[in-house]
Amino acid sequence: MTKVNVLTIAITLLLFIGGPALGEEETEYLAVFMQGKKVGHATLTRRVESDRVTTSEDVSITISRVGIPVTVKMTETSIETKAGKPLGFESVQLLGMMAMKVSGKVDDAGLVEVTNSSFGAQQTSTVTWPEGAVMAEGLRLLTLKHGLEAGSEYSAKLFSAGIMQAIEAKVSVGQKKDVDLLGRVLKLTEVTTTLAMPGAGQIPSVSYVDDDMKTLKTSTAVAGIEVDMIACAKEFALGDNDVLEMIGMMFVNSPVSLDDPGSASAITYWIRPKPGADFTIPTTDNQTTTQLPDGAIKLAVEPVAAPSGGRMPYEGNDPALREAVEPTRFLQSDREEIVALARKAVGRTKDPAKAVKQIEAFVADYIEDRSLSVGYASAAEVAESRQGDCSEFAVLTAAMCRAVGIPAQVVVGVAYVAEFAGREGFGGHAWTQAYVGGKWVGLDAAFKGSGRGGHDAGHIALATGNGEPSDFFNMASALGAFTIERIDVQRD
Repeated sequence: MTKVNVLTIAITLLLFIGGPALGEEETEYLAVFMQGKKVGHATLTRRVESDRVTTSEDVSITISRVGIPVTVKMTETSIETKAGKPLGFESVQLLGMMAMKVSGKVDDAGLVEVTNSSFGAQQTSTVTWPEGAVMAEGLRLLTLKHGLEAGSEYSAKLFSAGIMQAIEAKVSVGQKKDVDLLGRVLKLTEVTTTLAMPGAGQIPSVSYVDDDMKTLKTSTAVAGIEVDMIACAKEFALGDNDVLEMIGMMFVNSPVSLDDPGSASAITYWIRPKPGADFTIPTTDNQTTTQLPDGAIKLAVEPVAAPSGGRMPYEGNDPALREAVEPTRFLQSDREEIVALARKAVGRTKDPAKAVKQIEAFVADYIEDRSLSVGYASAAEVAESRQGDCSEFAVLTAAMCRAVGIPAQVVVGVAYVAEFAGREGFGGHAWTQAYVGGKWVGLDAAFKGSGRGGHDAGHIALATGNGEPSDFFNMASALGAFTIERIDVQRD
């Protein structure tokens, strides 16, 4: 499972809220640091033409996973009037092997015509613009209006094309401080912005702004990693990067070694959030959480078996289940090649309990190259390339389930591994759950393909969704935010 896609989205959001106050035709360059290592760059460009203001944010970061470099790029562009009224937007994400693009046009009535383009196909839809939401120019004007008076506080609703959501933000202006900017020290005003990220709680960031409202440094912690963006010369921003190995940052230590978690009927975990941590562990059909008086969380994981007697395709009216059979830009269950794979895997069976297990086994064998070089690929990309890590197994399994009418979601969390790159513990992971016979049943084609057996009580779910990169925020923010103090294993 990768965190690099989440980090790139988060950096794009931080660039959005903390970008420099540019002139009418100006580009600013920033170096991106993680854990003190330079891993990439960001650029912010503002162009004014007649009554239109176009603002573009570009981010490129490269990290290492077990010595394998992974580069992820994102570009977000907003088009607004000089008064900050939204006119249109575009987001291009290069997370996997091909770029995924979403664009939108906002009309005078507040309706947005959205076009998603990926892997040679386009999908269009119409949504309503979130009331009161602003983009880059609207936020710039709001910032100029409130100024830098110490103690000033205000709120904003920020629309991000990258996650197609409006995010609540609270801004608080602090005092001036001496700030080190790659060797030069300036007295800058500290501005704290707190984003209410869906599924991930509060993510605060601190920006340092000069008297001309130009942000020269922004710092935050994302996925347990310290991230800094510092304004600098173009040559340094675009220059060579350091090597940051991510694997060690994706693990939660286990207090004991788990012997064959696949043979356990249930496992109970006592989890201790770190001071100030803001994350949740959901109760699902496969796990139950209990908040203890001392602040710890008791989590009982007992995977359910696929009940017999279900029907496929799903024909009920539950809105969440109906959504879970629809194609999305990462789960292209209506694509001809995915439908063909699903039919091949399912064969003639009409029993969804058997069908999901056959799909899990099919995907376990179908992906031939268990590559860590893929940032995050869609199901259609995986169907063609037959490569990827756990997230690619998960999206293809979910899309194939949806292709035969079985509701399915991508689950993100942590799972126990006895050894990976010299580490033992609970690593960031992705798998699938399918709705069968009134229960959400866990499927893990990645583990099944490695001989582990599939989904078991060694899995702790942190969030579910439709495979969108934003679904990974909760998992990413939770890593590094808790410890596991005790584990009890039950075997029948």
